[in-house]
Amino acid sequence: MPRDSSNPAFAGLPTTIFTVMSALALEHKAINLGQGFPDEDGPLAIREAAGRALTEESNQYPPMRGLRQLRRAVAAHAARFYGLEYDPDTEIVITSGATEALTASILAFAKPGREVALIDPSYDSYRPIAEAAGAAVRTIKLAPPDWRLTEAMLRAAITPQASALVLNSPMNPIGRVFDCEELSAIARVLGETDAVAICDEVYEHLTFDGRAHVPLASLPGMRGRTLRIGSAGKMFALTGWKVGWVAGEAALAEVVAKAHQFLTFTTAPALQLGVAYALEHEIGFTLAMTRDLQGKRDLLAAGLAKLGFEPLACEGTYFLTADISGLTNESDKDFCLRLVREAGVAAIPLSVFMQNAKPDHFVRFAFCKRREVIEEALERLGRYCSR
Repeated sequence: MPRDSSNPAFAGLPTTIFTVMSALALEHKAINLGQGFPDEDGPLAIREAAGRALTEESNQYPPMRGLRQLRRAVAAHAARFYGLEYDPDTEIVITSGATEALTASILAFAKPGREVALIDPSYDSYRPIAEAAGAAVRTIKLAPPDWRLTEAMLRAAITPQASALVLNSPMNPIGRVFDCEELSAIARVLGETDAVAICDEVYEHLTFDGRAHVPLASLPGMRGRTLRIGSAGKMFALTGWKVGWVAGEAALAEVVAKAHQFLTFTTAPALQLGVAYALEHEIGFTLAMTRDLQGKRDLLAAGLAKLGFEPLACEGTYFLTADISGLTNESDKDFCLRLVREAGVAAIPLSVFMQNAKPDHFVRFAFCKRREVIEEALERLGRYCSR
C-alpha cells in the first residue's frame, strides 16, 4: 500500500481496547467485566416477534429511514417519557446501532474549517469520526472524582467555529448523569452559537438512586438544535441486534438521513419490527432491569472497596469506575493487562477514553452481568489481592 494513502484519522488508531481485552479474556478464561454487554438476552417475546417477522414479513430493503412501525414507536416513547413530540415521517431515522447513528450525525455536521467539542472521558468512536470528516476536535476535560461540567469549561471549548458538541448522558465510561444545572449551562452556551448538540442517550433508562435522565432537547430552545440518539440494544439487552435511532428537528434529521443512506442505508426489517414490539409492550423489562442493575452496582462497589479499590460514584450506565492508586503504582493499562492474565478478571483502563491518556489510575468494570458472575469475579480478585 502506498505510504500516505490511508486516512490518518484511522490509520494510526490501535485496535479498540474492547477487542483486545475481550480476546485476552477468552485466552485466559477470564471473567469479562470489560466489554459492556449483558450475559443474558432480553425478553423472549421480543425475539419471538422478530422471528415471526423474519418468516412472515418481507425481507427485502425496508425504507431508508426505517419502517414506519418502528419510527412511530420511537416517537411515542419520546412523548411518553419526556414530553418530546417528533414526527415519525420527518424527524426519526432508524440506524444499524447507535454507533452508526453517531457516525451519521457527526458526519452530517462535522466539516473542514469547523470544530467539534467532546467531553472527556469520551466514548472512543467520537474523535476519529469527527477528525475523518475534517473537523478540528476541542476537548472539555472533566476531573475526578466528581467529573462535573461547568459553564466556564464549555465557554473555553465551544468557540464561534464550533459546528457540534457531542454530549453523552448517562455517560460511558464514568457513569455520570448530567444534572439540570449542567444541562442549562450547555443550553446557554450553545444558544449563543450555531452549533448542534449530538446527544448520545443510549443509557437513558439506566439511571440509579431515583435520578432522572433529562434530555437536552427538553430544555427551552434546544429541540431545534439537538439530535437524540437511542439504542434498542441497551434498553432490551439485545446488543447484538444493532438497532438504534436518531430523533431531531426535520431539517437536522434530513441531513443525518442523507449520511445514513451511504453508511448502511437501512437495517434488518425483522429486527426493526422486533424493536417496535419491544417499545410498545416490553418497556417494563427495561425499568426492572435498571432496578436490578442498581443492586449489582452496589454489590460490585462494596466488594471492590473491601479489596482496596476506591469506587467512584456511579449515577447511571453499566459501568463502575474505581481508583487503583491505593493498590499499585503502575498505569491503568498495565494493571488491566496483569489483572486479566493473573487474576482472571478483565476490566478496561479509563485512560483509553482520555486525550493524552491522563489520568491513568482508574479502571472501568461492567456490572451488566449475572450476580453470580460478579460474585465470582470478586472472589477471583480477592484471592489475587491476598497473595
